[in-house]
Amino acid sequence: MLTLDKICKTFAPGTASEKKVLENFSLHLDHGEFVTIIGSNGAGKSTVMNAISGTFFVDSGHIILDGRDITFEADYRRAHSIGRLFQDPMQGTAPSMSVEENLALAYMRNAQHVSPFGLSTADKKYLRSRVAALGLGLEDRMNALVGTLSGGQRQALTLLMATLVTPKLLLLDEHTAALDPATAEVVLKLTKNIVAENNLTCMMITHNISSALALGSRTLMMDNGRIVFDLKGEERRNMTVASLLDRFRQTVQKNFDNDRMLLS
Repeated sequence: MLTLDKICKTFAPGTASEKKVLENFSLHLDHGEFVTIIGSNGAGKSTVMNAISGTFFVDSGHIILDGRDITFEADYRRAHSIGRLFQDPMQGTAPSMSVEENLALAYMRNAQHVSPFGLSTADKKYLRSRVAALGLGLEDRMNALVGTLSGGQRQALTLLMATLVTPKLLLLDEHTAALDPATAEVVLKLTKNIVAENNLTCMMITHNISSALALGSRTLMMDNGRIVFDLKGEERRNMTVASLLDRFRQTVQKNFDNDRMLLS
């Protein structure tokens, strides 16, 4: 479904600031696979997502999504097939527009939903039902400006917008990191339900090791731009936070250095 074939990326090549972030990085995800990704700061996690979403072009290698080579496809074109959430709840929505207007923009990514007359009564009823399913009471605030919502409400709304027209791939870049623990738990539960209901192929970067092992079907540990180990099946089910950290130390011969993840 998604294949990264030996992709390479170096920033500021030929300068004193040159930094090779990815070198011959390869990964394959099957359709419907939910992969969680953990790693220290600077491990290359977000760089991989940026390469997939088209934030920049890779120097070499290929990115194949659902049989189509998107390696040099513009980011706005990839956005028709790829949904993405960021750590900052302020990204992904237009704060000066209403809940309904934001949803309408996401809904009309599908050409079948585009109408010169705007949303029909049936469209509005459908969008309200989808918002109601979030369980946050936002269906009674469809005309409220998104800028007046809490961080958790905005992130839940962004999640709905990213999946309103079912994407081929959903990228979640630490999308609960800026939320308080209780709100983060709500958004993670919504994430799990939406991914399962739509059988989405999903990659989720998380700072919480427990969540990484509990959610999805596969966990990748990254370090220095490479996959240190790839956990799935029985091995993953039997893995604890302590045993994962011990394995990291044995594999890369250093201690895990992300305090935020260790304290989660």
